[in-house]
Parts: sequence; C-alpha cells; structure tokens
Amino acid sequence: QLKLVNPSQYRFEHLVTQMKWRLQEGRGEAVYQIGVEDNGLLVGLSEEEMRASLKTLRRMAEKVGADITVLREREVDYDSDVPRKITEVLVRKVPDNQQFLDLRVAVLGNVDSGKSTLLGVLTQGELDNGRGRARLNLFRHLHEIQSGRTSSISFEILGFNSKGEVVNYSDSRTAEEICESSSKMITFIDLAGHHKYLKTTIFGLTSYCPDFAMLVVSANTGIAGTTREHLGLAMALKVPFFIVISKVDLCSKATVERTVKQLERILKQPGCNKLPLLVNSDDDAVTAAQQFAQSPNITPIFTLSSVSGENLDLLKVFLNILPPLTNSKEQEELMQQLTEFQVDEIYTVPEVGTVVGGTLSSGICREGENLVVGPTDDGKFLRLKVCSIQRNRSACRVLRAGQAATLALGPFDRSLLRKGMVMVSPEMNPTICSVFEAEIVLLFHATTFRKGFQVTVHVGNVRQTAIVEKIHGKDKLRTGEKAVVRFRFIKHPEYLKIGAKLLFREGVTKGIGHVTDLQAITTKENGLEESLGSGQLSF
Repeated sequence: QLKLVNPSQYRFEHLVTQMKWRLQEGRGEAVYQIGVEDNGLLVGLSEEEMRASLKTLRRMAEKVGADITVLREREVDYDSDVPRKITEVLVRKVPDNQQFLDLRVAVLGNVDSGKSTLLGVLTQGELDNGRGRARLNLFRHLHEIQSGRTSSISFEILGFNSKGEVVNYSDSRTAEEICESSSKMITFIDLAGHHKYLKTTIFGLTSYCPDFAMLVVSANTGIAGTTREHLGLAMALKVPFFIVISKVDLCSKATVERTVKQLERILKQPGCNKLPLLVNSDDDAVTAAQQFAQSPNITPIFTLSSVSGENLDLLKVFLNILPPLTNSKEQEELMQQLTEFQVDEIYTVPEVGTVVGGTLSSGICREGENLVVGPTDDGKFLRLKVCSIQRNRSACRVLRAGQAATLALGPFDRSLLRKGMVMVSPEMNPTICSVFEAEIVLLFHATTFRKGFQVTVHVGNVRQTAIVEKIHGKDKLRTGEKAVVRFRFIKHPEYLKIGAKLLFREGVTKGIGHVTDLQAITTKENGLEESLGSGQLSF
C-alpha cells in the first residue's frame, strides 16, 4: 500500500474487505508494506502521512478483529528534503473458533548440541544455568534425566498472541492458557540426536509431517556426528530448514565464525544448493522469515546462547513472522476429502480408556464420529467411535486436515492397535498392500544392494521391515544409483498411497524414494465386508 490517509467511507470499506481476504489467504496473518507503490517502487511517506496511515490501518484491523504490530521501519532516499520512511506491519487476526495458526517445527542436530535446552529456554521463558536446568521439564523418562540424552519424541509449545508477544509458561501455567491467549502456536518436536535413536528421529520426521526443521549446531564442536545425517534427512524429505548455532557464550568470536563458514560451505555444495543468510539484527530476522517461506533455497542461520540469552530475541522475531506453507485454499481442498487419521502414538489413560495421537491428513473429524481402523495383522479394519478430541492439551470439537491431535476411543481394546495404522471413514474402502514398488535412490551402501536384502522401510507413519523382491532392469545397485524396486512387507500388510515419500535403512545402508505402484489386497479378501455384514465386530 502506498498511503492510507483519511480514506472516504467507501474506500475504507473496500480496504477492510481486502484485508479480510488477505487474512483468509494467509490463514490469519498478513504483512502490509506502507510507503511502497503497487509496482514495488519504494516511495516512502513523511512522518505525518505515516502516522495517519498507521491510524487508518489500526481502524481497519479493529473492524475485522485483528491486531497490528510494526515489524520494522526504514528510511528511503527519495528526491525530497523531508525524511521519508517505509514501514512493514504485521496484521494478525485474533483467532475465532479456536483456529489458531499451528506450525510444527522439528528440532534436529547432533547429540549434545543443546536442542532440548534451547526449547526449554524458549518455552519456559527463563535462561539456562549452563548445566542443563532448562531441559529438565522436557524429558519424559527417568533415564533421560539421568543421562541427559533425549531418547523419545517430546512436544513443546510456544505461543504468540496477536500483538506478536511470546506466550509461554513464564506467565501462564497450563497449556490450555497458552492455547487460549495465542493466535499462533508453534509446536516443537524435540527429536533425539544420538545415533542409536536414529529410527525414532526418522519416525518423528516422517510421521509428524513437520512444516519446518530447526537444525541445532553447537558452536564449539561445529558439524559433527549426526549433523550431516540429519541435514540429509531434512533434504530428502523436502522439509525446509533453518540453522541455529548454539553455545556461542562458550567460545570466541573466531570459533563461531569458523563454524558459520563451515556451515556455509556445506550448504553451498551442489547436493544442497542452499543460500545461507546469517541473521544479525531484527531487520535480518524479518527478511529471513519472509524470504524463507517464499523460496525454499534460503537457509537462515542464527547464532545464539541459551545461557546468556544472546540473540534469542532474533529467533523469536523470526518464529513470530514465519508464515504457514499452505494457504487456506489448499487446506480447504484437503478438508473436502474423506477422513484419514494417522496413528503415531497409543496410550491408555485412566477413566478415559484408549487414546491415540497422530495427524489428520485429510478430511474433517468430529466428536462422536464412527470410523474404521486398520489394517490389523490379518488385513482387517475394525469399527470404532471417536469419543473426544484434544489439541495441544485442550479440548476441541472439530479437527481439520493437517492438524495434530489426540483422540479418545473409549473402551476400545488397545492390543488391537499399533503405530502405523490409519483411521478412515467407512466409505473410503481403503487399499492395503503387502507388496509395493518404489523408485529409489541408494544414498549410501557398503557393497552392492541386491535381491533378498532386508531393510526397514519408513513411509509416513508406517515403519516395517521389508524384503527386496526384485530390482527392475538391474541385478544389483551401487551407491548413488536409481532404480525401481519391488518390496514385500515381512509381517503384516500396510495402508500406503502412491506418491508417498519413502526412506529405508539397514545399518549404514540408506536410501530415499517414492511409492510408484501398489499390489492391493482387495477388501473381499481382507474380510471387512463379511465381518461387517454378520456383525462379528466386537467392541
């Protein structure tokens, strides 16, 4: 927008309608640049015009129920004696119907690079003492507290209210309070850095479908251990990532610069082809957030310390402005499809019964809805009813596509469930298969990869050992070669989709690819119709 000084009533209404549409497109967020012509020319406004324009913008925002925050101001050289400024303003709508923006960020990095500590500091709002106090609230098991190593996947939430201020545990005590007062939520998925927990880390990256990944590198050790591997995983799964260099309080400026140079060198390699962007000021952070979402090639790099709190604010500014990857139109298209919920975790909760956690990949799921879950070991689907839904630990009536949640299933027998199952609407007639074909690239293998080889295959939330039945057109594969391969699951059939991304590993062997063909087992064979027809289903 160039300027918004005292618009007429008609123009004002027009501007408000435009703002509503923009907010809807950006799922509750929009960035306005004032003092810029429609063709992108930086004209700038004088002090008075800028004040009047911001006043008008505030009036518009009040009308649609949004708040505005000034992100940054810049002076421009334009032929005039009066100093002229352009201003960038973030407009964020106070969410109606619990529809806060929810971004999922997976946290990757080598062991001891300070992932859990950084999350502890961000979500608790107090700095670390240098001996791991901040991360204690994140650990889920006793052995994690004793060894200081994350071995499971834990979730932490960080909220931003509509004014762009951080909402975390420092001023609100429960997760419900954070959800109520936030208009944007960032869910951090804290993954394990240690090599022996690699399968858990891959599971976290494939099944929870993170929007972004944050790679944490320790300034004093540089790129070591699993850092390269985690970087490779993010690249293979096409998750846009940004980098945080932690522990800068422990080392000299020269060491930090050396680590930054090392990272820049790796990012510019032909395999990565990324453009590193070092963030040193608020201005950089704003630019980084906008550029990062538009072009996946840009990789912002932050240097910060969880102990001294240096540059932590820059990361918060970045996370606050970071726009979602999908616009509202794509989400609505997904919502019109049939319901499909991926099961990632299963718990038993006293007085509630069996609870499953996971992500709704398409459709809408309501309380009280009847779904079928499967496939079981013999390929059947079982009926069940969703009793209640929780999102970010607060109750929720309706679940929309792309959101993660936990569903309570009441007295359903837990032993019938396992990770990797799907819950779908009964009319979907889901296809399941034991044999499937995938186009793969072998990333690393010690010798040759041939028929009869057993690998662990990860596709979304499915992970199971499969045997290589056939390599089309070749006898064997070497590192870096491409081929279409036929796999067969060893234990039980799984629900897969054509086009799904696939990762497989076995020891040091690793490969990526996508599913190209399924040999479906028809529903008649897997006994759904007979058991549905004769009422054998036990609840």
